[in-house]
This record gives sequence, structure tokens and C-alpha cells, in this order.
Amino acid sequence: MRTLNYLLLAVKSPAESAKLYTKLLSVEPVESSPTFVLYVLPNGIKIGLWLASDIAPAPRPAGGIEISFTEASREAVTKTYEAWRALGVKVVQEPTDMPFGFTFVVEDADGHRLRPFVLAERPR
Repeated sequence: MRTLNYLLLAVKSPAESAKLYTKLLSVEPVESSPTFVLYVLPNGIKIGLWLASDIAPAPRPAGGIEISFTEASREAVTKTYEAWRALGVKVVQEPTDMPFGFTFVVEDADGHRLRPFVLAERPR
């Protein structure tokens, strides 16, 4: 059986990206070098920030997927939005109700999308 437990993001500068992701994820990296930074989240999922120019084959442009984070409530989504917006990330979707729940979307400097959300009472 295979387990999805690792996300790898191609970035221009792992050190610069780590400054943001440490704040976004509220965890410190477990590994850090000039070309790679690794986070292990409390639920065991790993997020790696790899220097794009070192990846082979070359990565495709960012933006085709989103990293999603479940939140406990609308209030938690709103609190996360306010905290992340204060970090200067690009907001691409303001907090809004969608068929699946309450959400917003931001992008990091490399164009990776991040979507916190809380499920609707009756998602569709």
C-alpha cells in the first residue's frame, strides 16, 4: 500500500521561502540547507522546499495544484486569513462561501496556492 505523506515544492530560494512557511505552518523546519528545507507537520505530512534549479527533470510552473488545510470553524478560517494576509502573501481569493465550505486562497512568492477551509454543514 502506498501512502501520500510528502509534498515537494519547487522554489526560487529555499531560505526565503522558509521564512514564510515557518510562519504559515507554525512549525520550524527539521532540515535546512541552501538547496532544501523540510517541514514535518504535527499530522506527519512532510513539506519540502527544494531549489527549483536543482530539480531534475525540471519542474513545471506552479499553480496547477493547491495545498489545503482544514480548519475547525469559520472563525478559525478568518483568523488564519488575517494572520496570513499580515505576512504579505498574495490573496487570490478573499474569504468566501463555496459549495464545499468557507475558504480563502493565497499564493506564495513562487505561485504555490494555499487554501485553508472549513467544511460546510452539507458540502456538495
